[in-house]
Amino acid sequence: MAMLDTQGISMYYEVHGTRGKPPVLLIAGLGGAGTSWGSFPERFARDHLVVVADQRGTGKTTRPEGGYTVSQIATDMVSLVQHLDVGPVHVVGTSTGGAIGQVMALDHPRAVRSLTASSSFARTDPYVRREFELRRKLVAEADMHTVYTCYALFLFSPTYTRQNPDAVTAWIDRVSRITPEREVALKRIDMIMAHDVLARLGEIRTPTLVLGGDHDICLPPELSDELARGIPGATRVTLPGGHMIHDECPEKYFETVRAFIDEH
Repeated sequence: MAMLDTQGISMYYEVHGTRGKPPVLLIAGLGGAGTSWGSFPERFARDHLVVVADQRGTGKTTRPEGGYTVSQIATDMVSLVQHLDVGPVHVVGTSTGGAIGQVMALDHPRAVRSLTASSSFARTDPYVRREFELRRKLVAEADMHTVYTCYALFLFSPTYTRQNPDAVTAWIDRVSRITPEREVALKRIDMIMAHDVLARLGEIRTPTLVLGGDHDICLPPELSDELARGIPGATRVTLPGGHMIHDECPEKYFETVRAFIDEH
């Protein structure tokens, strides 16, 4: 089991593929565990060196008392890239992972070759704050299976859920077993609500792909539009689906991201 002691944590990570190929760092969403990427590490590893890690407080990484900020987790990830001596890397982050990638591009630009921010945002708005305040209450009061049963209603598009009920049920069962402890989950929700780099987006000079689902009601398309407008030269692509577009249309997601990485 590969562990890196850095920034006050022992971080679990995996490396897939062959050293010398273009490096890709996959950064998970709010749940934080690398397993949320499913088969994507193996898919990218056909042509890339892939690094995937469990963020602080999640998966097999240790649970410190503090450090639950987007900035700190961005620093954690940069420390891993430096430890492996594989930078600069193509960062692919979904949701919270996209926010972490933004801060990496802003504060650690030499570590980032390109940035893909999918289903992500530069700041919360009144709609998202209301959503996350409710999510925080759910996490504080309900069992995790109930929490993720509710989450599935706005993470997956209605069409996907209608056509793939067994897949959504399997997702609920899986993530409710691997979710962070309640105290950590609450801190990570607070971390997301505090994220706001809108005024700094113009500083990003990293080639950036902003990817999102046309039926994302968790972080609506308007937030991806705002993110893309703020980053000079950003490419904006919309795919059919909800917040979990990498699960809903994995082939199209993979081909879109791989084409962008290969271009840069």
